[in-house]
Amino acid sequence: MRNHDRVRNEFLPMGALAVGLLAGLGLTIPLAHGDAKPSTISVDEIKDGMKGYGLTVFKGTQPERFDVEVVGVLKNFRPSQALILVKTPHPRLNVTKNVRGMSGSPIYLDGRLAGAYAYSWAAFQVEPVAGVTPIAAMLTEMRRPIPPGFWPLEGGGPLPTTPKLDGPKHASAVPAIGPGTGATAFEGAPGSYDLETHAQQVAARLSMGLDPGRPVRPAATPLLLAGMSDRSMALVQKLFAPLGLEPVQAGGGGDGKQDPTAPMHYVDGGALGVQMASGDVSFMGLGTVTHVEGTKLCGFGHPMMEAGVSALPTAIGRVHWIFASDQHSSKIGEAARPLGALVQDRQSAVVVDETRTAPMFPMSMEIRGAEGIPKKQWNVQIADDRFMSGSLVASVLGSIVDASVNERRDVTWHLKTKLTVRGHGTIDLEDFGVAVGGMPDAGDFAHSKIGRAVGEVLNNPWENTHVEKVEGIITVDYKRELWKLRGVDVLDPVVDVGQPARMRVHLVPFAGPEVTKVLEVRFPEELAGKDVDLEIAPGYTVVPDLAAPQNLTDLLANSTKQSALPKSLVVQYRSRSQGVAYQGHVADRLPAFALDALRPWTSDVAPDAFASYTRIVTPLDRYVEGSDRVRIRVKPVVR
Repeated sequence: MRNHDRVRNEFLPMGALAVGLLAGLGLTIPLAHGDAKPSTISVDEIKDGMKGYGLTVFKGTQPERFDVEVVGVLKNFRPSQALILVKTPHPRLNVTKNVRGMSGSPIYLDGRLAGAYAYSWAAFQVEPVAGVTPIAAMLTEMRRPIPPGFWPLEGGGPLPTTPKLDGPKHASAVPAIGPGTGATAFEGAPGSYDLETHAQQVAARLSMGLDPGRPVRPAATPLLLAGMSDRSMALVQKLFAPLGLEPVQAGGGGDGKQDPTAPMHYVDGGALGVQMASGDVSFMGLGTVTHVEGTKLCGFGHPMMEAGVSALPTAIGRVHWIFASDQHSSKIGEAARPLGALVQDRQSAVVVDETRTAPMFPMSMEIRGAEGIPKKQWNVQIADDRFMSGSLVASVLGSIVDASVNERRDVTWHLKTKLTVRGHGTIDLEDFGVAVGGMPDAGDFAHSKIGRAVGEVLNNPWENTHVEKVEGIITVDYKRELWKLRGVDVLDPVVDVGQPARMRVHLVPFAGPEVTKVLEVRFPEELAGKDVDLEIAPGYTVVPDLAAPQNLTDLLANSTKQSALPKSLVVQYRSRSQGVAYQGHVADRLPAFALDALRPWTSDVAPDAFASYTRIVTPLDRYVEGSDRVRIRVKPVVR
């Protein structure tokens, strides 16, 4: 008989034994939803050597008992919070030691609720010793009210904070107020959003407040993944592991259907899932319920991300197995029944309300050009969260690409996406590329336009809004539709003002003869008598001049203008005049004195000056790799 079978047979009540056991423990083990609050034991009453038990799910959805013995109490382990140290002698835990996913398992001493199994020691632990978060702090968090009007649970917005602005303000320095504030917000000017930078910022803020010298650490929440490719795991690890979430490719979302045998409500010691994404690709953080009161519960005994007031979908979890590891063991499971929302993510606990519904948005992707693949249409529900949504979109996209079109041959790919934002309609975005020897790694999709745009929308500083849906089509062509720029011949090294200066560019395909094209550029009188340096570059590398956005509408419009025509060559040169961006508008040619003339006298928000370029775009039927520079002399004007 396997260990887990022996454990379940030992503790599952049967027949008359069940009646006696439930009668004896009914007042102290709240196994049914809505039971009266159990009595609790304070830290001051806990002594070394006290024995008790805990509740957790070893397999399935029903919690089972395991023995515990107190070995000590750490005072002031966290601010105003002690930590109870316990041994957990149990046939399965003697093998697995500490288990990720057991966080929140209620611990009872002297027949009273003491707290939640929550912390473990460093890797390679050789005995089952855990840290228990006292229940008093967890109950305080469970009873903390949600701020009135919190968005998105009540249709309003998070309470803004007053920013501290140092130094002068400019048009590009938009105050960080409104929905873009908080522990999980992106810190940066609108239009500069980057997924990896955002992850680093959040990780720095939410470092759990622990002294790195302490040997004890939170029993990290396993982030159970389903439908993820191996290469996508690296991106997920980079984005989510610093937040205390440990990605594990081991189930996570189920098949999206409710399990009719699953409990209708959460129970003490039951499995608790936090679903960031569900469907064809799934992400679920797994922990344990500590205590249920009515329709609310507290769990984990530590934060998931310490994000404060939150709104993430939750589910009753089903545990398949506890995977034993010399470093860190982990529960493996999936969602059995979606129910409620995570509403608080605090230092000592997460709090879930069964009556709440957290917002999600659908993401659909269609694959074209890859005949015979087993799955061409992908559908995923993504949690609407200012930090996680962009990361989830990028991770899901990378996994879909890996699972569908990852072949070790040359490919030209094109990703067209539509982002629909509440109150702002739909914008069209394009990503593309030519890959040699197979599609790019999933990590490259962290820089996709759709991932950045989702992050920009949810972290904008002007208004609360909602991503309504993401739709995309990935088209692949297993050919290297690429020219390499291999030199430029200047046909007219000296020209008159207004006359064409011709340049012959040499374009070399992967296979076949070289192609040449003649580009022309004309110069204005202001460059007479000057040597002009020209740059010849692919259109997708040329960033047009954009004014700093003044509202979400501007931000969305700028998202669609991140480069010149992708399949093109651009000839550009620096103008003698300068450009100015102000209040959402761009003037690319102004004399030097114009900046002073435009500077307002009654405001410290000034226009932004930038170097102005003249650009000539030549459309092509392939992408171009490489760039070059040449110099042309413009003759002086003879009067």
